[in-house]
Formats: sequence, structure tokens, C-alpha cells
Amino acid sequence: MKDYALIAYAYDKSVRIYVATTTNLVEEARQIHNTWPTATAAFGRFLTASAMMGLMYKKGERITLKIKSDGPISSMLVEANPEGEVRGEINNPEVYLKYENGPKKGKLNVGDAVGSGFLYVTKDLNMKEYFTSSSALQTGEIGDDFTYYFALSEQSPSSVGLGVLVNVDMSVLASGGYILQLMPNVSEDIISHLESVIAKLPPISTLINDGKTPEEILALLSDQTHQILDKKDLSYTCRCSKEGFARSLSALDEETMHDLIHEDEGAEIICHFCHKKYHFTKPELEIINKSRKKRG
Repeated sequence: MKDYALIAYAYDKSVRIYVATTTNLVEEARQIHNTWPTATAAFGRFLTASAMMGLMYKKGERITLKIKSDGPISSMLVEANPEGEVRGEINNPEVYLKYENGPKKGKLNVGDAVGSGFLYVTKDLNMKEYFTSSSALQTGEIGDDFTYYFALSEQSPSSVGLGVLVNVDMSVLASGGYILQLMPNVSEDIISHLESVIAKLPPISTLINDGKTPEEILALLSDQTHQILDKKDLSYTCRCSKEGFARSLSALDEETMHDLIHEDEGAEIICHFCHKKYHFTKPELEIINKSRKKRG
């Protein structure tokens, strides 16, 4: 199934719903960053939530989301835009924790892998300054943390469901999520009904693994009252380029550039998001340095 998201209204336009399937993009992220199962689940949930959140913005805008925490994963960062493109990085991809006992025994322990900390959201709205808001992580399970963020920082009562199933060979079996946002005109009866629907709904990764499409999951969440507004393809996309990194090199100080040219006689830059390597020869660095001096 191709990765995509649906944006819809439901319950007489009193609820806005985002539903996404992200199996392919999360698997691509796993391969790029070589994540272990629990890191895959955490990073996949974060990428999924960020992808849906990116669709809430206008063309040309973008958001950067960061989780900084005290768990073994330590930090994750994702960039998302309204075109459905996401890219990210994870500080420690080699995390494999399971619940040792209780009702979740044997399942991936994302909460402990993430730990306590904060979720930061920085918005680039094509204005002079960026806007950053934050909220404390509630469980480290990502879905609960986004639910809390929307209520606290966006004043938008929401319910966020996320899930990633990891196969025995560590590949991604199924991944997806949903965001329900309550509009100001929502009634208490609809809120109670939604709580019941969500309580009975199987994990979204299970639904996707069972072959359910976003359309079918939307129908379950909306009780068939939905009106689809838009459908967006989702992808793990990194638009890094040698030209972009050349601009970054031109911002280096004189001493660093001198060392790269005369001691290292070249430079290799690895993109944090896609791990693509860019090599700059000594003559290329000299050209960059000359251009930098002219601008200075």
C-alpha cells in the first residue's frame, strides 16, 4: 500500500480527522538510520505524527519537531511540510527494549526508550522570526505526548493514535496513525461517542497490517459521517544537495576553512537526514573560500 494521508471532517463538521499509513516511509527511515526495533517504533511514530501535523500548514511553510529526553534514544528531530514530505534523525538508533512483565509483556517499550523530556515544535511561517512552542512528554509513547501538546500549546483538544509493527527481521511490517481534532462546535454527546469509538478501536498498526486502508479506518473513526477534504501522498524525502552544503561551508570561519584546504585538502560531509555523502576537493574549497571572502 502506498503511503498517504486523508484529511476529513466528520460528525457534522464538528471533528477534523487525519488518517495516515506510513509503512514505506518508516521502513525507509529504518534502513537509512539502521534503527533497532524499539528505536524504529519510536522514530516511526514520531515521523508519522509529524507528517500529519505538516499537513496542517500552508504551502511554503514547514515545521521542525524535536524530542529531547533522558531515555536511551536521547533525542529525535523531524522536519515536515504541507507536501507530505518528512525527514529526520535519531540520536541513538540502537535501542531494543521490551516490557518485562504486565499486560504489555514482550511488546516494545517505547515509553522507557524515550523517557522523560520535552517536545519542541518550531514553525517557519515565512515571517521574519520562527515560532517555537513546547510541552513536557507525558508518557514517552509519542501519541499521548502529541495529544498533550495539541491541548496545551495549540489549544486544540485532540486524540492522537500512532503505531508501528516491527517484523522479526527488524523491518517495518505496518505503520500509521490518526489525529482527531475537536472543533469549537462539538457536542458533549459526540465527545462521549468518540471516546467509546477510540476505546474499542484496535491498534492502528494492527488495522493496517490487517489490510485496512486509511479510507476504512476513517470510516471506523467517523462512524461513516466523514467528508474527505484532501488526500496527500506521504514520503521520506531529503532535498539535501552539494550546493546547499557548499553554502554551509561558506559560512565557516577563516581558520576552519584554512585547515580544510591546507591540512585536510578536502572535506566530506554526510547528511544527517539521509546519510548521503558529499565530497569537496581542495580546488572546490578554494573556490568556496574566495566567494566567501568577496561577500565578506
